[in-house]
Amino acid sequence: VFLVGGGPGDPDLLTFRALRLMQQCDVCVYDKLVSPEVMELVRRDAELIFVGKSRDQHTMPQEEINELLAKLALQGKRVLRLKGGDPFIFGRGGEEIETLMQHKVPFQVVPGITAANGVSSYAGIPLTHRDYAQACLFITGHLKAKAGSSELTLDLDWVAMSRPQQTVVIYMGLVGLKEICEKLIEHGVPSTMPVAVVQQGTTQRQKVVTATLADLADKVTAAGLKPPCLTIVGEVVRLRETLNWFKPNN
Repeated sequence: VFLVGGGPGDPDLLTFRALRLMQQCDVCVYDKLVSPEVMELVRRDAELIFVGKSRDQHTMPQEEINELLAKLALQGKRVLRLKGGDPFIFGRGGEEIETLMQHKVPFQVVPGITAANGVSSYAGIPLTHRDYAQACLFITGHLKAKAGSSELTLDLDWVAMSRPQQTVVIYMGLVGLKEICEKLIEHGVPSTMPVAVVQQGTTQRQKVVTATLADLADKVTAAGLKPPCLTIVGEVVRLRETLNWFKPNN
């Protein structure tokens, strides 16, 4: 089994190793976040198995995906597990290879450009800058159910996220965006802090909304942004005005 990072969307950001394995596989088990342009490069006669997840719908539970990879490999097939971004950054790659190890299935991991890196670059936003940010924090913004309740909430380290001189990158945080902004302000981040939300970054469908924490949620709603989106919080967002180099065709 080859766990391959498919990058944030632009096929030009694939590694040579990723592309070679995509051309050699017998079966490709792929996620929702793998772009159509990247999927076009998978071997034409390979079997394609979609196991993507969205917020309210899982095509296949993670445990079943883990077992599926082992089962396919034990049938003698060359299995490509293709993930958006990087397998080890919010990609659950560690869980999958734990199952492979239990079944004594050999595997390799091929890193990919994670969304934070690729999307911020294509949005003209450096994640670090000596005048603005000396650290960068990656966060997953998934809503979780409260104990003993069906109510969904965010269980994040707000103190760590509110420190100055850093950039915070939030994966999968679109649904909880209003609460994220409110909590950061509540924990001392200025309401004027610049923020960007990038939809389908690095692709020709990229859209970017910039705002402050105070008005971001309203601007994102008005723009009609849909997942997948990445949120970037920090003074570095100010640099987009001068460093914005990528111009989608659409």
